[in-house]
Amino acid sequence: MDLAHGGHLSHGSPASFSGRFFNFVSYGVSEKAGMIDYDEVGALAEKHRPKMIVAGASAYPRIIDFEAFGRIAPSVGAYLMVDMAHIAGLIAAGLHPSPIPHADVVTSTTHKTLRGPRGGFILAQKDYRQKLDSEVFPGIQGGPLMHVIAAKAVAFKLAMSEDFKAYQRQTVANAKALARHLTDAGFKLVSGGTDNHLMMVDLTALDITGREAERLLEKAGITVNRNTVPSEKRSPSIGSGIRIGTPAVTTRGMKEDDMAAIGAMIFEVLKHTQHEGILRRVRESVRDLCDRFPLYQDSRAQKSTSAV
Repeated sequence: MDLAHGGHLSHGSPASFSGRFFNFVSYGVSEKAGMIDYDEVGALAEKHRPKMIVAGASAYPRIIDFEAFGRIAPSVGAYLMVDMAHIAGLIAAGLHPSPIPHADVVTSTTHKTLRGPRGGFILAQKDYRQKLDSEVFPGIQGGPLMHVIAAKAVAFKLAMSEDFKAYQRQTVANAKALARHLTDAGFKLVSGGTDNHLMMVDLTALDITGREAERLLEKAGITVNRNTVPSEKRSPSIGSGIRIGTPAVTTRGMKEDDMAAIGAMIFEVLKHTQHEGILRRVRESVRDLCDRFPLYQDSRAQKSTSAV
């Protein structure tokens, strides 16, 4: 997927070994709808006859149709690799279709929506197991990090629980609520909304870059990251949009009503970029909100909260 359209640097960018060692042809989203055009993906595959098709994204707010990719890849004799890093937790909870039945290889991190330690894993059809194992060790990796392996096991165990599924449902509900409040405030969202845990805000019409928005919001205590948008005219280091996700605030116990407050704070900062007084006031509001939803439960406090 094209980097400007929501793809990831490791998917063929010249900045990554994948882009230096392999010839990638990018697909993207339609200009009008802001969603993946699977007919275009099929046409590109037919034209270029790739050895492998890579599905997955880092900034795509909609459901990815892995079944469609699973039809396209074998039609041109290609392997299908899926990077589900961002949506692994949603998939585990049954809130996003699984790539497992359709892909030859699936990769993921363990620290995004899966809410585990910094790390990753590879899933593959049985025919590829031994080759992948030998490529990992001794091919590219030496000593195993046993403490991280143990933490992954805990994360996988937690991902099987009903509490985890409830957390993922709330993450999606919060994302939809925040997207709605931002839209009502006048912001343009890529694809018009979200189906998952994140949203992309296109700031082109506000005459502010993604980097400027990231910096201003950080000063106010709100962490987002700059991002490119479809039909991007700026470099990736600057960007014309910001990416916002809800897993972290949901972990703290925030609900839909709190998304209204967060949306209002983002609006205040980005609509009054030169107003230091507003930045200070928003920063105080952020601190108050975080105090209401602490990262851990103090045994001395008589209040219940979700613990990380």
